[in-house]
Amino acid sequence: MRSDSPWRVPDFRTLFSAAVLSQLGTNVGYVAVPLIAVEALDASPGEVGVLATLSTLAFLLIGLPAGAWVDRLPQRRMLVVADAVRGLLLASVPVAWWCDALTLAQLYAVVLLSGCATVFYDVTGQSILPRFVGRDGLVPANAAMVSLMAATNVAGRGAGGGLVQLLTAPLAVAVTAVSHLASAVRLLWLKETAAPAAPPAAPPTASPRRTREPLRVQIATGVRHVLGNRELRALALSASLTNLGSQILNTMMPVLFVRELGLSAGVLGLYWAAGGVGLLLGARCARAVAARLGFGRTLGLAGLVLAPAGLLVPLVGHGPWLWVAGAGWLCAMFKTGMDNVLGVSLRQRMTPDALLGRMNATFRFLLTGAIAIGAAISGLLGELVGLHATLWVGGSLLACAFLPVFLSPVRTRRALPAEAQEPGSARPAPLPRVREG
Repeated sequence: MRSDSPWRVPDFRTLFSAAVLSQLGTNVGYVAVPLIAVEALDASPGEVGVLATLSTLAFLLIGLPAGAWVDRLPQRRMLVVADAVRGLLLASVPVAWWCDALTLAQLYAVVLLSGCATVFYDVTGQSILPRFVGRDGLVPANAAMVSLMAATNVAGRGAGGGLVQLLTAPLAVAVTAVSHLASAVRLLWLKETAAPAAPPAAPPTASPRRTREPLRVQIATGVRHVLGNRELRALALSASLTNLGSQILNTMMPVLFVRELGLSAGVLGLYWAAGGVGLLLGARCARAVAARLGFGRTLGLAGLVLAPAGLLVPLVGHGPWLWVAGAGWLCAMFKTGMDNVLGVSLRQRMTPDALLGRMNATFRFLLTGAIAIGAAISGLLGELVGLHATLWVGGSLLACAFLPVFLSPVRTRRALPAEAQEPGSARPAPLPRVREG
């Protein structure tokens, strides 16, 4: 086993196995929850848009302070509590449905509150990872986690569509709840053992004891770290545009498939699963391609070649057009899979340990905030200009989302930085060059 392999770390294996359960549940719920609104509660396109907005609104409301809290609080406990809260909230949906008391208002409340728990789960998961695997293990660890996300995207969304057809949407949500609760139990095995740290280049200088900074100051430090660095800023902007376009498309897909095209929930699940196949392939290819072309060139060329495939998604319809749209979605998600592995590894490597929670929270605030805004825009456009015009807006954003990275210094980067700068440094770490093999 390679020395940088994350699989040699017991805590990484525990985190990964818990993520299998949590991600499967999340992806089953991704299909089932909006179909409850469409089929069981007869929601309009605007109401479906509100539901999708509320599911990610928490990242805009508490995303930035969550990063500072993650840097302060026990991270193992935070992961366990976040998954348990999500499981209990989602379990209330099938119970209310069984009692014939389920309402759209309850569904709104459940997705909003479970979104708050997701904020802490996601930020903590990305912040704790470098402690487990060390900085040298970040790329293979992130490749494993993104591959898992993609594989559960395929399996979970495909299974979600099938479960909705076999069991009804509320009972499919019960499967989601059980998955999150099982993940919380598995996370109890985390011991939070840190990977061996690299020896310092020079002895640390003595510094006076510092008092804890106010929360707003800590938040501002994380925001400046991301937005004040040209590379991190470009990564954040490209990923935000990708999420914005994707969410505008995905919010209207349940309405389009079930109502306008008359297709089953299973077909919708398979369409979304095609995107998961793209994510998986992109994640698996990212490391090998970056080793040959360099990190930045891979990110730039993948966007230039693959991002325009997003314009195929609005062509979705009956017959061959469903396959054309599915192929476009797969290609766009292939790019996203590569971006996730390389971009996440790059930003983790450029950030000192003390800022990881706030950096990840800032990215999550921007990226998942874009999802919330995209859902709101999608619902509004769906009501005002119709489904197909809304899809063209989303597809166009997805097609041009690569430009911030393509036009930034990221495109010239050959490798990850050797080490992160300490908080308060004026300049990012130097960009090392490696010889082409």
